[in-house]
Amino acid sequence: MNLVEEKNKFEQNFTLVDAAILSFKGVDGFDVYNCSQPFLYQGDAYLFGRVERRGEWMRSWIRLFKRTAVDEWTLVPDSMIYTMEDPYISIIGDEIVMGGTHVKLDQSRLDTYFTDLYRGKKLDDLFYFTSGPDYMKDIRLVALADGRVGVFSRPRSEDVLAKYGSESMVGFTIIDSLADLSGKVIEEADYLPGLFSDNEWGGCNQAFLLEDGQIGVLGHVSFTDPVAKTAVYMNMSFVLNPKTREYADYHLIGTRHAFPAGPAKKPKLVDCAFTTGMVPRADGLVDLYSGLGDTLEGRTAIAYPFEGHGDIICAQYKIQ
Repeated sequence: MNLVEEKNKFEQNFTLVDAAILSFKGVDGFDVYNCSQPFLYQGDAYLFGRVERRGEWMRSWIRLFKRTAVDEWTLVPDSMIYTMEDPYISIIGDEIVMGGTHVKLDQSRLDTYFTDLYRGKKLDDLFYFTSGPDYMKDIRLVALADGRVGVFSRPRSEDVLAKYGSESMVGFTIIDSLADLSGKVIEEADYLPGLFSDNEWGGCNQAFLLEDGQIGVLGHVSFTDPVAKTAVYMNMSFVLNPKTREYADYHLIGTRHAFPAGPAKKPKLVDCAFTTGMVPRADGLVDLYSGLGDTLEGRTAIAYPFEGHGDIICAQYKIQ
């Protein structure tokens, strides 16, 4: 079954249980989307969001928001402004690691982009400590059961397309501590073969240590619709054994169809759901979070995608 057929089958079988578009206070005139995983800090729920005007590109900021009501998030006054896109967070030991895409321009034209990473024990005092390789987004970290750190990469280039048939790959490596993280380490991470077929691309968006010691991965998988000429982004998940590097349970968990309707930044993005995080619910389901059409952040209730591998270990991801 190809990806188009998988998408159609998923949407035919999907039942909407509970879904919403998040509202963001304190940023009138701006869209907020492609947010980080929601997380707990000192008893309150937070997330980082990409803040951008609807008619602008390559002019984004990452801002911190605190949950103030159900599906309502409010800008934290006087919080740091990061000149980056598409934030994400990882809890590594007693530290928060936040990363985002830094876009470098030359005479107002795209020159390159790369990931900048910040770390710290205090949410209002994160400090920059390293960057990823040029032209690489979606670098993700996860604390492992043995105290080491798993690192996911996402190289994407014409060379990757020519060699593997896919526009991007996902790499994985393990480091002893955050002190060992560097652009060279990320670039040299060995690839996980077979995640994407010809003319598909994707990446890891959030990674969780599970009770059985394996890694639950939320990601996105994408392709260009040959008829509509749209860039189709879908939510997927799989489970990775960090010791053997074998993965299983790879499947779609969401598409744009699984979230409430809303506008897209451009017509080619009307079918875009960019995975951002997941929060367990009291009813046994989970809320899947996703950026939508490069304009909105949504959530939708789905079945727990890592069934059979235990719960998520990190308490800071378990928001009630």
